[in-house]
Amino acid sequence: MSQFPPLVSAAELVAALGDPDLRILDASWHLDGTPARPIFEAGHIPGAVFFDLEEISDRDDPLPRMMPAAAQFAEQVGALGVSETDRIVVYDTFGLFTAGRPWWMFRAMGCDRVQVLDGGLPAWIRMGGALETGTASPAPAVFKADPRPEMIADVERVREALAAGKPVLDARAAARFAGSAPEPRPGLRAGHMPGAVNLPFAELLTPEGRMREPAELEAALAARGLTADDKPIASCGSGVTAAVPLLALALLGREGVLYDGSWAEWGGRDDTEVVTGP
Repeated sequence: MSQFPPLVSAAELVAALGDPDLRILDASWHLDGTPARPIFEAGHIPGAVFFDLEEISDRDDPLPRMMPAAAQFAEQVGALGVSETDRIVVYDTFGLFTAGRPWWMFRAMGCDRVQVLDGGLPAWIRMGGALETGTASPAPAVFKADPRPEMIADVERVREALAAGKPVLDARAAARFAGSAPEPRPGLRAGHMPGAVNLPFAELLTPEGRMREPAELEAALAARGLTADDKPIASCGSGVTAAVPLLALALLGREGVLYDGSWAEWGGRDDTEVVTGP
């Protein structure tokens, strides 16, 4: 795969504004259901368009925000003016919360020229970057998908990994992993997969929402028993913040796999084992 840097700084993005192949996507999404599009329209990075995580998903799947089929993804991102040869920069309004998900989606669809804005919109604003308001009306483009199904794990692949003792990282907060805090989605059991290891995504970020330095990322992974040869499966609540440890791995020149159904699937089935405790 391409070694195109997975992160871009606010200063680097300012310098790239106006490049003909640059496409900027605001992929903000709120766990509490707050609509993100009006917030985008109230102020976004110049030239950005809104990437709707709810709409750019498999709408026929009862699980939330599942990866859409290649044809649907290509049609929807093409309507946003994005082609597979563009340089794509994704950000969110939190720092680094949801932007990793479309970064992973584009890569799973065969596109490597995709980056996450380190620190997101807050970093852009702190740097003094300009904002524009209103809706975006991009010229449509043609996106040619080249899916990489090996980057996506289903429940059976996760079962096999756990049975073989291979690393499965759970990016949820420690209390949710332990089962001492209730799940925000109704109908899900509390706890975690037997054999999974907790790596809360927030541990990989600075208080400002930027990715930590490589040495700190290496230490966090090593503390979970991972070696440079491991290719872990990452999970979370619904497959969004699981992309943060995958982004950390990419920064270190390593690869991982995302469990798309994540806890929304595992915790809601009656044929999956759940344990509690740290």
